[in-house]
Amino acid sequence: MCKKYNGVWAQRVSESAQIMERSKISIMKAKKLCALFLTVSLAAGLLGGCGKGGSGDGNDTGAAGDGGSEGGVVELTFYNADGEEDPWTDPVAQALTEKTGVALKTEYPVSSDDQKVALMIAEQNYPDLIFAKGDARSLIDAGALIDMTELIDEYGPNIKKLYGDEFEKLKYSPDDPSIYQLSSYAVGGTTYKNSGTAQVQWAVLKENGYKIPESLEEFEKMLKDYIAAHPTTDDGMETIGITLSTSDWHWMITLGNPSGYIAEGAPDNGQWLVDENYHAIYKFRSEKVRQYFKWLNRMYNEGILDHEFATQTHEDYIAKIATGRVLSLFDTDWDYSDGEKILKADNKLNLTYCGIPLTMDKNTKAPSLMYQGLTTGQGVGITTACKDPVAAIKYLDYICSDEGQVLVQWGIEGTNYFVDEEGHRYRTQEEIDECNNNKDYRKNTGVGFHNYPFPCYGDGVEDATGSTYTTASKDTVIAEYDEEQKAACEAWGVDLLVDVFPQASEFETPKYSAIWAYSKPVEFDEIGNKLDEVAWSSLISCVIGSEADFDTSYDKMIADLESTGMSEAEEMLTEIIKEKVALVE
Repeated sequence: MCKKYNGVWAQRVSESAQIMERSKISIMKAKKLCALFLTVSLAAGLLGGCGKGGSGDGNDTGAAGDGGSEGGVVELTFYNADGEEDPWTDPVAQALTEKTGVALKTEYPVSSDDQKVALMIAEQNYPDLIFAKGDARSLIDAGALIDMTELIDEYGPNIKKLYGDEFEKLKYSPDDPSIYQLSSYAVGGTTYKNSGTAQVQWAVLKENGYKIPESLEEFEKMLKDYIAAHPTTDDGMETIGITLSTSDWHWMITLGNPSGYIAEGAPDNGQWLVDENYHAIYKFRSEKVRQYFKWLNRMYNEGILDHEFATQTHEDYIAKIATGRVLSLFDTDWDYSDGEKILKADNKLNLTYCGIPLTMDKNTKAPSLMYQGLTTGQGVGITTACKDPVAAIKYLDYICSDEGQVLVQWGIEGTNYFVDEEGHRYRTQEEIDECNNNKDYRKNTGVGFHNYPFPCYGDGVEDATGSTYTTASKDTVIAEYDEEQKAACEAWGVDLLVDVFPQASEFETPKYSAIWAYSKPVEFDEIGNKLDEVAWSSLISCVIGSEADFDTSYDKMIADLESTGMSEAEEMLTEIIKEKVALVE
């Protein structure tokens, strides 16, 4: 049965239109406003006879209102480019609807569909809310996202509180200071776990007297000494010093990124380095990075680096790790964890990995714990097609509230967590085990399922009760350590494994955030993608070639990169970074 148009929707349309009109806009944004008003007008016309009702009066920063669908619930469509099926039936989802009056109907990419956003733009057919990941710039250029500034001013006190001193970083540019997205990445926090710049088996570290290598030379010696003593595994398989996954996009994770961390001590900016004057360079131009790949080339020719790394699939890579024959990796824990899970299930904890702060030499500081500031460029936005922008912003504000953060991170009080006499949240061991061991835990309970890609506090950030917003804390991390991890902490005389890393306080937070997340112009992305294609194949060729041919091969790669537009891309990115810095200076 269709509901009669009750006038509340018209009120919301008017509110949103007034908000947009009050904003100081540039000529560039006029097109975007026209799209918004056209969409709103069409929606109001259609709803004049029959359709979804409106939300409430917009005065409560908690619940969204009483209109929108049967039962007084506003159903908002949400496209999550990094998502999965979400029936919105779990207890946390139901609690979110009860608190906000909003239910999300989530769409997500299927298979390898990476053209969904482009199709939306071509058809001018958008959901109410969207997380487009790296395609946000295209949406903004198409006028598909609204400026949330006025909505936040009126309905978003918790949004402002969550972002705090970094709120200004949400603005798009000095010329267009609109807020089109709320960042999907953690604000502040402490790093309790880290896979470091390299990973090495506990068995290898123990045989090295738990001494952490302070240079590539020391790392190399440690591996060679272990291989000499253990040329094969207990199962008779040949021991592999290092392996990589380079058959697809994983090359960026295992081949590209580590070179910046290890050689330059640079934070994660994708394939880019940024100097103190905010000049960007494609990192393979760096002399130190060149020397790192020269070392990898020697490791390959000496048989320490897996001779199958360039031809194996990622599945082969994981399967090889699961055998326990791979002594070390240059990867990140989420990428190799499937192989490690098999080792744990077989009770081969000594063959699992410890992240270490490996760098080229003692003078280079591993940036693993560095806080790069709020990651911007990827986040949740409200589209011009949104049927109820006020309900949408109030839902986002609730997620940012203390109550909302606890709900999505901890779950339901009395079921997923409890509160002790001092007002601190805790989970039972049974709940922790269920969370760690049941692959369907997130989906079934909703705990940790509805937080990303929405705004959130980082690990270790405490609310007024002294409890952390997330379930991760120093105590919980220590409590979950296995026997190998506990033994290492005792040997090192530390509480946490990351205590042996250079600490966050040793680094200055840059005024720009992680480059890989920035929304960049199409022209830049076109050049950048070509550069990555050249680097991908060329770096592999450099590594697997003879030592005598390395410099010639590397010089050819640099020449090919230059002819592909490397200098032009560096200039473009430098300007983008300087624009971002200007927002906070």
